[in-house]
Amino acid sequence: MKSAEKQKKGVFGKFLDFVERTGNAMPHPVTIFVIFCLAIIVISGICAKLGVSVSYEGINPKTLEKTQMTVSAVSLMSADGIRYMLTSAVKNFTSFAPLGTVLVAMLGVGVAEGTGLISAAIRKLVLSTPKSLITAVVVFAGVMSNVASDAGYIVLVPLGAVIFLSFKRHPLAGIAAAFAGVSGGFSANLMIGTIDPLLGGISTEAARIWDPAYTVEPTANLFFMMVSTILIVVLGTIVTEKIVEPRLGKYKGDTNVDVEGITAQESKGLRYALIALIALVAVILVMTVPSWGILRHPETGALLKSPFMDGMVTIILLVFLVPAIAYGIGSGSIKNDKQVVSAMSKSMASMGGYIVLVFVAAQFVAYFSHTNLGTILAVKGADFLKNTGINGIPLIIAFVILAAFINLFMGSASAKWAILAPIFIPMLMQVGFSPELTQVAYRIGDSTTNIISPLMSYFALIVTFAEKYDKESGIGTLISTMVPYSMIFLVGWVVMLIVWYMLGLPLGPGVPLHYPMM
Repeated sequence: MKSAEKQKKGVFGKFLDFVERTGNAMPHPVTIFVIFCLAIIVISGICAKLGVSVSYEGINPKTLEKTQMTVSAVSLMSADGIRYMLTSAVKNFTSFAPLGTVLVAMLGVGVAEGTGLISAAIRKLVLSTPKSLITAVVVFAGVMSNVASDAGYIVLVPLGAVIFLSFKRHPLAGIAAAFAGVSGGFSANLMIGTIDPLLGGISTEAARIWDPAYTVEPTANLFFMMVSTILIVVLGTIVTEKIVEPRLGKYKGDTNVDVEGITAQESKGLRYALIALIALVAVILVMTVPSWGILRHPETGALLKSPFMDGMVTIILLVFLVPAIAYGIGSGSIKNDKQVVSAMSKSMASMGGYIVLVFVAAQFVAYFSHTNLGTILAVKGADFLKNTGINGIPLIIAFVILAAFINLFMGSASAKWAILAPIFIPMLMQVGFSPELTQVAYRIGDSTTNIISPLMSYFALIVTFAEKYDKESGIGTLISTMVPYSMIFLVGWVVMLIVWYMLGLPLGPGVPLHYPMM
């Protein structure tokens, strides 16, 4: 029977097993990031000694001004490098974006767990959702969560595990499905998100290198990304149910979720929570919908770049905290304020392992940025592709693959685009491709490898979530689980792009595929 199972795995299954064994045979994730840091120190010293540098015309993501840049490798093996590592360690840790985001949001999540709101809500979902649709629901929720900044990483990924466990399915498959939607489907959505105007602004400045009057709107890729949402949900569901779950097998951990019916007290609590949530949403709408809303940008009145978006983490805290307290009062699980504070404290205590991991992960990401190795790699890769002489659709496909590869080493979508856009947008405009098409190609590559890159800001958090259900899991387990999503999303998205191009469909409202050649 075992040999039959091994044969059934095939080459791809054996490859994933190899990735998992290799990754998990390595030390603890904290130690791995320490090793990564040491490697960056050595590599930066060698590159600086060899005088490695690049020159390029980039765009400042903040000012959107074109800038001629020369970047050289910075050594961490020098006196200045040692001083930097010693003096910046605390700042690297405290300024690591996911740290504050996760801890603040978890205060609300902790109360929601402590009062029993999450347990009751999950059981309600389990009892009312057909089993055949739950995977698609989790992936879809992950894709749509991108509108609310990074909420999906903090809230939906751990909930994915609980939801799957409620259905007697492997919790790591739930984590994988949610993570695939949130991060692998980062660019897909049915609505405009915060990334759209940011990338559009950079694309506009890059296009004006060739055409001074050109403008790339925030809605430039809307139609393509709406259809992409359906694609990612379908592919994510298939990969989860046909590849990931069979490979994980039956869950043998000791974590269980009660799926008994909702009691009368719990029903009362859920009603209280719903009323509290509706009231909270109403207050937020009053502060955001009217043109005079106080959470809009005080000067421009914009909503995408506004206190509302900047305060999204605090809003997430309130969205969990307020209904959780209301649930506790309604169900009788909260008797006094001390229980609320106790639930928050327990939530923070459970994040101890994550905080330790973040400390070293933050140093690694900071070292990579400080040494300029990511920028050098991006520019060198772009120059290589530019000099290959490839044209037409093969060039677009090659550009997608380049963006996917660079994304493994350079996390920020806007920073990468600020480097690549001034090179590829004018270049592809000259062969008849619109800037919006080039931007779509970049977004495909940028999204698909998020889920397998240790440099992705929330990667350490996902490792921590997985360890809760499988103590033996590590970076190898997570990467081997997510590789099928990454590969199939990349192939599926590229095929969709080719079909879209061949059919001549608009990428967004009034947005063409072609740029009229001079």
